[in-house]
Amino acid sequence: MATKYIFFTGGVVSSVGKGVTAAALGLLLKERGFNVSVQKLDPYINVDPGTMSPYQHGEVFVLDDGAETDLDLGHYERFIDNPLTQVSNFTSGQVYDEVISKERRGDYLGGTIQIIPHITNEIKRRIRLAAHTTEAEIKIGRAEIMLIEIGGTVGDIESQPFMESLRQMRNEVGNENVFFVHVTWLPHIGATGELKTKPTQHSVAELRGIGIAPSMIIARADYDVDQEIIDKIALFCDVEKRAVIPMKTAKSLYEIPLLVEEAGVADFIIEKINLKASKKPNLKPWKELSKKINADKPKIKIALVGKYIELQDAYMSVREALRHAALSVDVKDEVIWIHSSDLEKGKSWDALKSADAILVPGGFGERGIEGKILAAKYARENEVPYLGLCLGMQLMCVEFARSVLGYEDANSTEFNHNTAHPVIDLMLEQREISDMGGTMRLGLYPCILQKGSLAAKSYLQKEVNERHRHRFEFNNKYRKEFEEKGMIFSGVSPDNMLVEIAELKKHPFMVSSQFHPEFLSRPMRPHPLFVGFLESAKNSASKQG
Repeated sequence: MATKYIFFTGGVVSSVGKGVTAAALGLLLKERGFNVSVQKLDPYINVDPGTMSPYQHGEVFVLDDGAETDLDLGHYERFIDNPLTQVSNFTSGQVYDEVISKERRGDYLGGTIQIIPHITNEIKRRIRLAAHTTEAEIKIGRAEIMLIEIGGTVGDIESQPFMESLRQMRNEVGNENVFFVHVTWLPHIGATGELKTKPTQHSVAELRGIGIAPSMIIARADYDVDQEIIDKIALFCDVEKRAVIPMKTAKSLYEIPLLVEEAGVADFIIEKINLKASKKPNLKPWKELSKKINADKPKIKIALVGKYIELQDAYMSVREALRHAALSVDVKDEVIWIHSSDLEKGKSWDALKSADAILVPGGFGERGIEGKILAAKYARENEVPYLGLCLGMQLMCVEFARSVLGYEDANSTEFNHNTAHPVIDLMLEQREISDMGGTMRLGLYPCILQKGSLAAKSYLQKEVNERHRHRFEFNNKYRKEFEEKGMIFSGVSPDNMLVEIAELKKHPFMVSSQFHPEFLSRPMRPHPLFVGFLESAKNSASKQG
């Protein structure tokens, strides 16, 4: 059977919810017995997301194979629960880079290189590749259905080669094997109390001008969408009435699969692409999850001390991992967003002190570092539950070296090349690397846990595999001194050369990891470290009253 392709385009505004829609539909199709995979196409010219500013791009999501990808791949994995690979995300930059490299090698025999056919052919090649080189294929066969999200908005000049490629693919694989979902936004005019369809009409007209007719329109809105609006969109955009799907903003991401199922989206699509489900979807776990989300629970305040908090999407996976763990321990997580630079200026201390727990996430660059160190110091001295991720672990060690070992100038060589006590230092294999983008220690690596440690009690395993994204590591020269003063290196690499987890012996929960546990947290399988962290916070909060 030929692979079926479901393409997701966006209209009116960006960030309208294409990624979450694709993820929810992927879950529903998987529940019907189909082998599903997902792909995100990003039109920007950057070669990969790894070097892009979190303020512009949000979180960089890391896969098992070390690919640095768009944050939407986090949504895909959290909903569909299939491990994705580097072919699941590519950019215009990667496409142009490949085509130019081929031209330089003489692969095109001196021919003129053009958008059509060379760029579009490379885009199509990468789309087809994803259907055949996924983890799912290795285990259960080629993807029967590919869900492909096109980043940005219809009409963006940089998206045009992608749209042309989709048009060509429809003709190459056949109309019966292609389905176009157009996700749009219905703006609400406060003065009149109306939802407006004209922007949707214009975006569909733009799509049709490219040669693509939407098979379904998902109309996003913050308000209820009545039948009159649905009928109007169907008429002016030339789609079936039942293919216009109103989608009101949900209270939680994890209600969206239920809303998409209720709207009959999955059944409509498989009917149109001539497939038959092999089983009925079991959405009972998602219904129970939704009930948990909406139930009254005690509130736990978590201070997230970061440097990119103006754009909370920079910590998307951390935020979701906290929610997963909170549901598991039956509390409601309330994140207090604290800019680490504010702590350095004497600001936001009341907010930090009001928290039941402190989380210091990863990041790069010197700005706000001392504020994160102050947060770690406060957590250590006041026995506040603390979870450090990547840089959060490194700075916990810097603080310990300064305050407990007495090394006042202790630091990471990332921030001070001349420190007398480089307790965090550049990894040996990173010292000859100058290129940026995909050059860090990336992807899944094993970690051996120390019996009896907090980490081991959280995982209930001897060995785990976690995703990494870093260049610096704990300096083993200081390991003995740290251990003598009460720090436990409870997780290490199999060769015992890399510190993976550090925790304090005499503390309710002060645990940090060099890896990023948030990338492997799932709604139905919250990450053990986050669960242990929130259990400790819950216990601490109950003792305080």
